[in-house]
Amino acid sequence: MNETKIISLLPKFDTTFFERYAKIVLVDLLGEKYANLVNRDRPDLQDNEAGIGIEVTRAMVTGRDDAISLITDMAGADDISDSDIERIRRYGYSYGIHRRLMGKVEEEFWSLAIPLKRIIESKVCKVANGFYGSFHEFGLFVFSKDELSLEYATQTMDYTIEIQQENATKYATMFIFDTHSLFVCDLVNDLITQINVNAEQCERYYMEALK
Repeated sequence: MNETKIISLLPKFDTTFFERYAKIVLVDLLGEKYANLVNRDRPDLQDNEAGIGIEVTRAMVTGRDDAISLITDMAGADDISDSDIERIRRYGYSYGIHRRLMGKVEEEFWSLAIPLKRIIESKVCKVANGFYGSFHEFGLFVFSKDELSLEYATQTMDYTIEIQQENATKYATMFIFDTHSLFVCDLVNDLITQINVNAEQCERYYMEALK
């Protein structure tokens, strides 16, 4: 069983780290279209002038009962530098700089993660029912703690298209980010693009999201 180790820290859990992270990824990889997004609620990222609304969420890989295994000791964490350990302790987040370590602040974020298909079903229902208001273009940004294959991401895109096809209000784009790749799913034209992300980019996203 894969274990995710927690580094304890005192600051309060704050989902805006991930919402800032999502915007940074979108602007860096997809351009200025997303530069004016601001962090609000329902949905999490909004550009009212452009009519763009993006909900940010997280999911675990379907069928992984051990997706989040939380332990408090640091034994066996010899593949991470002392400086990174100190950063995770100080800021409370590890996403993008280490997979098996989890900052204390983000523990709640990941402990509430549910299987990808279930979270998509929930978000599709909410956007269709007007929970996220009225926008010209809706997007769904999903963080994954696990590395995903292109095949899995494509299956997820096809499933999303299927369950929302009869809805008047639906997502136009879904973004799935696992720190190795951003999968950009065009839910209107049934197209998927995989954009590779390297360690240096993740390092930059991490530091910018902390600001």
